[in-house]
Amino acid sequence: MRSRPVSARADSAARISSNDRSRGLAHVEKSLHHSDVRTSDAFGPRPWRLAGAASRRTDLLPLAGSVVIVDAVIPALNEAGSVGGVVAGLPRSLIRSVIVADNGSTDGTGDVARAAGAIVVREERRGYGAACLCAMAALPPDGDVVLFLDADGSDDVGALAALLDPLARGTADFVVGSRVRGGGQAALTVPQRMGNALAARWLRVRYGIPATDLGPFRAIRRDALAALDMQDRTYGWTVEMQIKAARAGLRYAEVSVQALPRRAGRSKVSGTLRGVAGAAWKIIGLLVRYDLCAKKPARRASHGADE
Repeated sequence: MRSRPVSARADSAARISSNDRSRGLAHVEKSLHHSDVRTSDAFGPRPWRLAGAASRRTDLLPLAGSVVIVDAVIPALNEAGSVGGVVAGLPRSLIRSVIVADNGSTDGTGDVARAAGAIVVREERRGYGAACLCAMAALPPDGDVVLFLDADGSDDVGALAALLDPLARGTADFVVGSRVRGGGQAALTVPQRMGNALAARWLRVRYGIPATDLGPFRAIRRDALAALDMQDRTYGWTVEMQIKAARAGLRYAEVSVQALPRRAGRSKVSGTLRGVAGAAWKIIGLLVRYDLCAKKPARRASHGADE
């Protein structure tokens, strides 16, 4: 499908600076100009124009043109009470399409997500990673960045512009929203905080990346994600991505986000003893497996919070 040309005027692009971050997402949205976006009737209007994407370069292939197209992936299992608000709350000025992977829900999660504007795919084989892989297979082919977030409303969408900013400026290939750096861990359980601290320290010491969190709210270049060859189908999805990114030498950054209370229902991980134990076993197992069974790469440039 043909897309409307994008204006080359840099002065009317969305400017995302430290000042923008302090004013919040609404300020960034107001700075978007209608002539600086491209439409695609198949997957929704107005992918975000990211200032600097045309001139900045990374060690990967340059992002195409002056428009960075961002698609969102949301794995969901029995989240009918929250997924509609999560999908509707994603600003379409920043996100082109939203893919919800219904992981065998029995409460109408898929119908709610579809009504809110998402493209819904279904993965009957249970597992967080399985749902993410299913959604990735359904992504439109021409995207530049993939955003991951949960369906329960606990991710800080107000920090979305800040999360995407290092990718826009060409200073990072992979960005994780850190609830630790944001000081917003009150909504996390004690086992979650302990598991995060242990895994993050392992990543810092063994791989040299400034990781503080394994948070699900993250964005990564589409070409970099494909090269990671993600495999884990259960609780280890997030840490596998961080391990493989470090091993591949991707430029890693974190930005401060808040951990919000889930909007409805109970967590499939922290809400049950089985979920907590399963996640801990999987995460530690992956850390040990990659540490002992494969040679670590040379350390590459990475960044801390709020780059």
